[in-house]
Amino acid sequence: SSSPLDSTTDDGRRRTTTMLSRAVTTSARRCRALASSRAPTRAFVSAKLPDLDYDFSALEPVICAEIMEIHHQKHHNTYVTNFNIAQEKYAEAEAKGDYAGMIAMQPAIKFNGGGHVNHALFWKCLTPPKDYALPEGELLKMIERDFGSLNAMQDKFTAATVAVQGSGWGWLGYDKANKKLAVTTTANQDVCLSTGLTPILGVDTWEHAYYLQYKNLRPDYVKNLWKIINWKNVGENLKSAM
Repeated sequence: SSSPLDSTTDDGRRRTTTMLSRAVTTSARRCRALASSRAPTRAFVSAKLPDLDYDFSALEPVICAEIMEIHHQKHHNTYVTNFNIAQEKYAEAEAKGDYAGMIAMQPAIKFNGGGHVNHALFWKCLTPPKDYALPEGELLKMIERDFGSLNAMQDKFTAATVAVQGSGWGWLGYDKANKKLAVTTTANQDVCLSTGLTPILGVDTWEHAYYLQYKNLRPDYVKNLWKIINWKNVGENLKSAM
């Protein structure tokens, strides 16, 4: 039979076990809370303002140096800055499992990220007048096949781009499904990929791209751009898209 001493010993062991269990549970909770508070933010690749391949004045007389400097240093740089801020806030919300916060940042990412991506392509599509050369090779063959001629493609592109309501972009893109070139437009800073086409040539129709020089004459701006299109770069974009 058990003695009073045995009963006392058993009670002591149970109390000790309970206390240890509570201590372990409390410690685990504290560790989880600490880990949560220190949860690393998901890394993202910061966007950077790309350097131009030419001086601000190099595209004159088609685009003046003042427009180029403001457009690149102010407008494009602002898109880059705000895109990075939006990406960081999105990553912080994602680390916390804050789905509403993640969704709330998507418009800023779309607008500013699009502004960065679109302008980065736009700068490469331009070249100083002295370096201008007509398209050739596979690019020219596809233009002639899909539009009839270079002039016909330019006329279609110009008409569509001039007709953009408000602000947006005109695009010559590659349709991977049908293996054809096509002209399209997007509003605001929406990327060409949103139309199903891979961009190979883009033209900015926001007023900040031309107003200081062309005022309200967007058609003149777009038509004059054909004098400084970097067809070599457009051809390289096509190769990458195919």
